[in-house]
Parts: sequence; structure tokens; C-alpha cells
Amino acid sequence: MAKHATPLLDELEKGPWPSFVTDLKQQAATKPECWDILGQLELSYKDRITHWKHGGIVGVFGYGGGIVGRYSDVPTRFPGVEHFHTVRIAQPSGLYYSTENLRALMDLWEKYGSGVTNMHGSTGDMIFLGTRTENLEPLFWDLTHDLKQDLGGSGSNLRTPSCCLGNSRCEWACYDAQELCNSLTQRYQDEIHRPAFPYKFKFKFSGCPNDCVAAIARSDFAVIGTWKDNIRIDQAAVQKYIANDPEYPANAGAYKGRDWGKFDIQKEVIKLCPTNCMWMEGNELKIDDSECTRCMHCIMSCRAPFVLERSKALPSASAPRPRSLMAPSSPPWSFRSSKSMPKMISRTSLI
Repeated sequence: MAKHATPLLDELEKGPWPSFVTDLKQQAATKPECWDILGQLELSYKDRITHWKHGGIVGVFGYGGGIVGRYSDVPTRFPGVEHFHTVRIAQPSGLYYSTENLRALMDLWEKYGSGVTNMHGSTGDMIFLGTRTENLEPLFWDLTHDLKQDLGGSGSNLRTPSCCLGNSRCEWACYDAQELCNSLTQRYQDEIHRPAFPYKFKFKFSGCPNDCVAAIARSDFAVIGTWKDNIRIDQAAVQKYIANDPEYPANAGAYKGRDWGKFDIQKEVIKLCPTNCMWMEGNELKIDDSECTRCMHCIMSCRAPFVLERSKALPSASAPRPRSLMAPSSPPWSFRSSKSMPKMISRTSLI
């Protein structure tokens, strides 16, 4: 039975989409503090103001980051969320978890917290939402000693570096994003865990210009993989795409299951090129590589015709400008091999 009436939040359960309100009600069956989350949020909707106090100094011994303090400003009404701190768990490169590790993390959170998670935070880390101050140290001990994992970054420090799947699964990765991400994570452990900056700072590593981790838009230090040479085109494969050969589906088969009509290379590829660097000469597809911004739209629309020479990583500004992906063939500085970078053994390691 509901502890609090939540007519405003109940509206969010209507319609075809999943609802966090429903999830919290289900979680409240074993974690009663979730009723107080809903009750306080309902009050915030009515008052049109948050009832979380801003910030607060709370953490674990020796670390200045990894814990985000959160306190209710109406604790007598909602005692279950009087303390409701967030714990950030450092993610492995590429977000690779074993099922065994995930179960161990969930068991840990059921023991010490609300059981509510965010998979993952907007800039990385597994987010544990809601625990009391007295639970932080025992949670941290079990996390680091039993699970051999560490807290992520929070506050004015280096946030936990993140990367895409890289060449572990992606055919377009142009450098080892996971290796570079792990190397810098190990190198800058102190900067991650002990805030010393005037503001947060983020590394992100994308294996190719698709930028699946939004490195350009959402980091301060973005590394984007790109190719060395001009794009080479398999003209026979182009013709199979134009002919709608079933073995060469557009967008790698993402449009299967519905009749989207015949694939139109002019409409779906050439005219969508941001710099108009592509055209057809008779039955041949042409590209002016000097005008190509390497956005990869053409490659993702019809994958098979294009061959790239890989292994080049370019540092990029964080402003979302397509031209920032372009750089001289020999940039003033670049990452030749992450294996040459210095490493520092951290208190604990990523899985």
C-alpha cells in the first residue's frame, strides 16, 4: 500500500512508455525509503521547487570525490530520504561487465543502499542512488576489497575517463580507445579522487568520427580516431546497394522489417553529405577527399563499399564543430601508442 498519495506522479505512469514512478513503487516493496522518494518528489511538483538541499560535504576517508552528498530539507516528513547520497562507481573501459560482477554490485547496493541505480551516468560511472552517511565507509570497504573496484570522479576534479567499445567490437575503430582510456585512468588516479581543480574536467575517447561517447560535445579533452588515407571505394558494392541487393542492406539492415521503399543513393547519401563532396559519374561514386569532414554518414548508410586505413588518433576541441575533426596529416602532437604512456598503479583496478 502506498505510503504517500502521488496524483501528479501517477500521471507519469500513463501512456505506452516505461515509467520510473512504476519502478520506484516496485522497489518500495523491499526498500521502503523509495516511498519517501516519491513523496518528496510529489511535494516538489506541487511546490515547483526542489526539496533536496544543495550539496553537502560527505565522503569516504582519503577521497574527496566519488560521493555526491544529498540531504532532504523536509526530513521530518520524509525520513527515508533524510540522507540520500549518490555513489559513483568507476566503469571499465567500454562498459564491459561480467554478469557475475553485475550481480555482486547489485547485491552490494541492496545491502547498503536503496537498490536504485542509473546505468550509466551522463558522463560515465555506474550510479548508486541513495544511501545514508553511516553506510558509506562499509560500502567503500566492500567495493574496494571484495569487488576490487573503485569510486569514480565527482566534483571539481578529473571525471572518470570513458570510451566507446573500440576495436573490441567495432569494425570502424581507428585506434585502441579502451587501452588509451584505461592507461589515462590509471595514470591520473589522484586527480580523479582528490579534487584540486576549479571545475570538473573530462576525458573521452571515441574510436572513430561517429563519436559514440559524444566526446566532442561532452568532454574537455576529446580524442577522436580517424583514418590516414583517402577513402577507397568498392564500385561493385556501390552498384549492389543501388540495386537493393538483399546482401547489401542500407544502414546495415537497420531498416529491415518495414517497407521503406527502394534505396536512393542520391537522396539518402549524396545529398546528405554536409560538404557536398560526393557525386556520381555514370555508375561510379566519387569523393573529393579534400572536402570530406569525415562525418561518416556515407559509411554508415552503405558500409561495404568503403575501405579505410586506420590507426590515427587526433586530439580535438570540445566545441561541437564538425571541422574540429580535421587536422594536418602530421599534427603537432598525437597519440602514437598508449603503451608508451606512464602508468601508476592505483589502490584498486578496474575490472
